[in-house]
Amino acid sequence: MSALPQNRLDAADLDSQETLEWKHALEAVIEQEGAERAHFLLEQLLEHAREHSIDMPFSATTGYVNTIEPDQEARSPGNLELEGRLRAYMRWNAMAMVVKANRLDPADGGDLGGHISSFQSLAHMFAAGFNHFWHADNTDEGGTHGGDLLYIQGHSAPGIYARAFLEGRISEEQLLNFRQEVDGKGLSSYPHPKLMPEFWQFPTVSMGLGPIMAIYQARFLKYLHARGIADTSQRKVWVFCGDGEMDEPESLGAIGLAAREKLDNLVFVVNCNLQRLDGPVRGNGKIIQELEGEFRGAGWNVIKLIWGKEWDALLAKDKDGVLRKVMMDTLDGDYQAFKANDGAYVRKNFFGRDPRTLEMVSHMSDQEIWNLRRGGHDAQKVYAAFHKAHTTTGGPTVLLVKTVKGYGMGKAGEGKNTAHQTKKLGADDVRYMRDRFNIPIPDSELDKVPFYKPADDTPEMKYLHERRKALGGYLPKRRAKSTETFAVPSLETFKAVLEPTAEGREISTTQAYVRFITQLLRDQALGPRVVPILVDEARTFGMEGLFRTVGIYNPEGQKYTPVDKDQVMYYREDKAGQILQEGINEAGGICSWIAAATSYSTNNRIMVPFYIYYSMFGLQRVGDLAWAAGDMQARGFLLGGTSGRTTLNGEGLQHEDGHSHVLASTIPNCVSYDPTFAHEVAVIIHHGLKRMVEKQDNVFFYITLLNENYAMPGLKAGTEEQIIKGMYLLQEADKKIAAKKGAPQVNLLGSGTILRESMFAKELLEKDWGVAANVWSCPSFNELARDGQDAERWNLLHPTEKARVPFVTQQLEPHAGPVIASTDYVKNYTEQIRPYLPKGRTYKVLGTDGFGRSDFRSKLREHFEVNRHYIVVAALKTLADEGTVPAAKVAEAIAKYGIKTDKINPLHA
Repeated sequence: MSALPQNRLDAADLDSQETLEWKHALEAVIEQEGAERAHFLLEQLLEHAREHSIDMPFSATTGYVNTIEPDQEARSPGNLELEGRLRAYMRWNAMAMVVKANRLDPADGGDLGGHISSFQSLAHMFAAGFNHFWHADNTDEGGTHGGDLLYIQGHSAPGIYARAFLEGRISEEQLLNFRQEVDGKGLSSYPHPKLMPEFWQFPTVSMGLGPIMAIYQARFLKYLHARGIADTSQRKVWVFCGDGEMDEPESLGAIGLAAREKLDNLVFVVNCNLQRLDGPVRGNGKIIQELEGEFRGAGWNVIKLIWGKEWDALLAKDKDGVLRKVMMDTLDGDYQAFKANDGAYVRKNFFGRDPRTLEMVSHMSDQEIWNLRRGGHDAQKVYAAFHKAHTTTGGPTVLLVKTVKGYGMGKAGEGKNTAHQTKKLGADDVRYMRDRFNIPIPDSELDKVPFYKPADDTPEMKYLHERRKALGGYLPKRRAKSTETFAVPSLETFKAVLEPTAEGREISTTQAYVRFITQLLRDQALGPRVVPILVDEARTFGMEGLFRTVGIYNPEGQKYTPVDKDQVMYYREDKAGQILQEGINEAGGICSWIAAATSYSTNNRIMVPFYIYYSMFGLQRVGDLAWAAGDMQARGFLLGGTSGRTTLNGEGLQHEDGHSHVLASTIPNCVSYDPTFAHEVAVIIHHGLKRMVEKQDNVFFYITLLNENYAMPGLKAGTEEQIIKGMYLLQEADKKIAAKKGAPQVNLLGSGTILRESMFAKELLEKDWGVAANVWSCPSFNELARDGQDAERWNLLHPTEKARVPFVTQQLEPHAGPVIASTDYVKNYTEQIRPYLPKGRTYKVLGTDGFGRSDFRSKLREHFEVNRHYIVVAALKTLADEGTVPAAKVAEAIAKYGIKTDKINPLHA
C-alpha cells in the first residue's frame, strides 16, 4: 500500500492524521476488495450523511483518466495488424476521394468541398464497431437479429464510403463522383436516405438532430418489443457525435429520457477531438469533464477513453498523483496546441509544468513523447471501451473518446484550427499521409492520388469480409420497402365520419379525426400498428378516451394510483400501452413520430403514427426535424390542431398559426391539406393510408384540424378524387340568379374555417347584390400548385405534344366570373395557384398576414379582413374592375357592412 504524501492534503484540514487514516483505509479496500466494493462503501457513507442532513455537494466528474483500468480491459479477439492495414487503406481512400473532388476544372463548377479530418479522427472507432460489434439485419435470410442502427457522424461520410469501396459495395466510379449526384453515378455529400435509399439509414449532418432522433429511436425499439410487434432485444442504437455538436440544444435535450426509461440499447460515442468547425470546443475548459458531468448527472453510464496504452506505464508510476493533476489542470486549448506541434513542445509545455512530471519522462526521446497517443487512436483500448458499452445493461452509455482532429494529416491539418476546412492537400501533404500509413503507392503515381484496393485474396481483404459475414452482412444498409402487407379498411368503414351531422348537432374536424382514429384502432390487423403520439394535449384534442382503451406506454407500467381512477377516461399507463405521451415536448414528439414513420425500413414493421399538436408548434418549431423526416422517407400523419390565425381565438400571437401550410409546401414529399369538413378529413386520411400502407409511397401527410364546432354536410358522392386533388364544387350558384341575362358571377374558393365565411358570403352576394356565386372547397392549395407546376413543366419540355391542363383550370373553366380565394393563412398560400387559373380570370386573395392576437373569432376575422363582409366586398371590387358592376356598388357594400376604410393594414398592426 503506497503512502499518500502530506502535500496532497487540504490546507484547511483540522486533523490531517485522521484524514490520512481514512485515505489509507479506502486505498486498502481498493487494493484488497476492488474498486466496485470501494464505490459501494462510499455510496453508503454518502447516503448516510444525507440522512443526517449533512450538506453534500454533488460532483459528477471523475479524474481526467480512462474509466477502464488496463487490467480490466476486455482483450480484442481480432487481428490488430490486419485491422490496422485496413484502417490505413480507408484513411487513404477517404482522403483521396475528397482531394480528387476538389481538383476539378473550375469550368466544371470548381470545388465540391468535403471533409478529410473528421474520419481521420474516427477511424479506430469505426473499425472496432464494424469488425466486432455492429450486427446487420439478417432476418431476410432466416436469422433473428433485426440489425443494429448506426447514426454516423455526417462529416465522416467519406470514410464510410472508403470502407464500402473495399467491401465491393461502392465502385471506383462512384468514388470519383463524390458529391456529383445529378447524373445518378455519385455519392451524396453526407448520409442522406433520400439520395441513397439502400445505403444510408439516418440523416445526421444537421447538427444535434442525430442524437435526439437516436434516443427516441432506441425508445421506439423498446416500445415495439413491449407491445409484441417485434423482437428487438438483441439490437442496439449507436450514435456518433462530435464534441462541438453537443452544444446544440437537441444533442443533450433528451438524455434524461434515455436514463429514465433505462435505454440500455443506446450507446453514444462522442468524438472528443476538442475542436469544432472554427476552433476549440472549450479552449478555456475541459469538454470531456463537462460532458461527463452532464451525462452522469442525467443517469448515464459514462466511459472515458482519454489516453492510449503508451500512457499506462507513466500513470502506474504516478504514485503521488502529480501527473493526474497536470492532466486535469491542462486546458483543452493547450491540448490542441500540443498536437499541432512536436514532442519537444509537449515535453516543455506539458510535462514541464511540474519538475516531477518532467523527471518522469527524462528517459524518453522527443519522438517517444510525441508517440504518446490519445485513447481514440488505440485499437485495443477502443475495443475495450466498446465492449464495456456493448455489455452494459440497465441504462444508456456514453463513450467520451479523446482523439486528434485530422489525425495523420501532419502539417496540413493535424490538430489545427483549420482542419475542418482542409479539402485540398499539396504534394508534400499527400506524400506524408502515404508514408505515415504505409500505403503501397509509388512516387510516380502519387500526383494522381489514386485509390488503393488490395487484391481480393490478400489476408486483410479476407479478414474484412469474414468479420462482416460473422456479423450478418454489410452496414450501413437500408431497407427501402417492408416485406409486410396490410389492407386498409374500406372508406365505408368510417361511415360515421362521412355522413352529415344530425340536425342541431355540431362537431369540429378535430372530433372527426378522433372518430376516425378510434374506428381505425378497432381494425384487427392495422389497429395495433397505429401509434397515437401526443405532447400533453390529449384533453385539448378530445383524445383522453384513448387512455382507457389503448393505454399510455410506460416501460415500468403504472406503479401509482391515478387521481382520476374513478373516472371512465382515467390516465392509464401500461407496459404495453399504445399511446406515446411525450409531455410538453414537440421535438420529442416528432422524433417519436419519425421513429414510427420509418419503422417499415428500420424494423421491417409497418407502423402508422398519428402525431397531433398545436399547429403553430409544429413545422415552425421543429422544421429541421420535419425536413430530416422527408430525407428519411417517413410515412405517417402529422396533425396540426387548433390551426388557423383566427380559430384559436383566445390564445394570442404565439399560438395562432397562419403559415404552417407554406412551411409544409417546402418539403417535397409532404402532402398537406386544410380540410373544412369531417368527410374531407376521412377521405384524406383514408387516401393517405392507402398510399403509405398499401402502396408504400414515400410521402407523409400534414393535415390541419380545427377546434371550431359546426354542422357537417356529409360526403357528396363522386367528389372523393377531387378532394384529394385539392378542390371540388361545394355549392353551385343560385340557378335563378345565374339564369338572368347579364347576371354577374363569381367563384369563391376557401379552405379550413374561412371556407364557411365564403359560404355565408355567397348568401349575401346573391341576396343583397344579385351576384351568382359558386363556392369551392379547396382542401389543398399546395397540391393544386404542385399539379399546376407539373403541367407547366411538361408543357415547357414537350412543346409539340398536347398541352396538359392544370386541375385548377379544368375545374374553373366551365364556371365564369372572377375568383376570390380566402383562407385562415397568409396570402402566399393561395397565391400559388394564380398562374394556373383560366386565362383572363381576375384573381383576388384574402389572407391573415400579420401577427395573431386574442379576441372572439368574429372580431379576429374582421381584423384580418377575411370575414364574409370582406369577401363580398372583394367579389364586388373584382366585378367592378371588370366593368360588370358599378364601383358605387362596392362603396355601398363597404358602408352597408360598416367596414372601416381607415383601419391599419393587419400586416402592420
